[in-house]
Amino acid sequence: MKSLRIIITAVSLALVLVSCEREEELGNVDNIPGLGGDTWTPTAIDKWIVDSLTTPYNITAKYKWDQSELPLNRILVPPKEEKVIPSLSSIRRGWIQPYVDEAGLLFFKQISPKFFTLVGSPSYNSDGSITLGTAEGGRKVVLYELNEFRVKGMPGYVLADTTRVLRMFWVIHHEFAHILDQNVKFPLEFSESSASSYTSDWTNVTPQEALNEGFVSQYAISGKEDDWAEMVSFMLVYGREWFDNRVNSINYTGTTANGTTAAEARARLRQKEAAVVSYFKQAWNIEFYNLQLRSRYAINSLLY
Repeated sequence: MKSLRIIITAVSLALVLVSCEREEELGNVDNIPGLGGDTWTPTAIDKWIVDSLTTPYNITAKYKWDQSELPLNRILVPPKEEKVIPSLSSIRRGWIQPYVDEAGLLFFKQISPKFFTLVGSPSYNSDGSITLGTAEGGRKVVLYELNEFRVKGMPGYVLADTTRVLRMFWVIHHEFAHILDQNVKFPLEFSESSASSYTSDWTNVTPQEALNEGFVSQYAISGKEDDWAEMVSFMLVYGREWFDNRVNSINYTGTTANGTTAAEARARLRQKEAAVVSYFKQAWNIEFYNLQLRSRYAINSLLY
């Protein structure tokens, strides 16, 4: 199982720590409702899921509560029904549609996870973090804290809600990057320049220290697979201008504790950017910068 976690501090929600556990083999979809799994009397929500996700994209979602499918040692609550369609509609608009428009429907139906499980509350961990989402075998994704989901036009929406929405897309794009890698491996040269800086002790590295070593996020320094997924996710969710500004902000004098200069850190990020762009083109015939524009535009349209 993969899990993406965010550590909440009492000071700021902007400082985050993320972790992800990987399961390399693709799983199955035996528990999709209507295909040998759970059954219930369909509602208007179920009809929307079938019409808007299952029929066009081979994806379904479960919002009916079944604690046995979730960690039994956590206090979790079901999603509010009024949040189900808005959240899934936003996922369709901000993640599915950009890929379909750029890469085609056949690509997306073949590669995408097939089953979403929705949870209303965060999943709190013993270390003070919360789990934002999990991905099991590249086929099932669990999304948490849906009861606080709000986008533009929903009652009570304020600009502060954008942080939670961006986190949701960050989780989805991160996990989908892993799924793409499970099908076609990302190039070895992606991580070559950063090989000496990876550390399992990433929680004791600050975001700025990670950036100064040439990593797009704090969690990216934990290893090459998550360095890859973080690069893809952050670039798609936050856009090219944000990435350029982040790279150009590396402007310290001297070297880091690992002997990295600012110029070397900037070069690492540019080399990784080029590897991502090349991979998407060669492996999937996807123009990454076009996908990036579509993704950023779609997400912004939900928020502003």
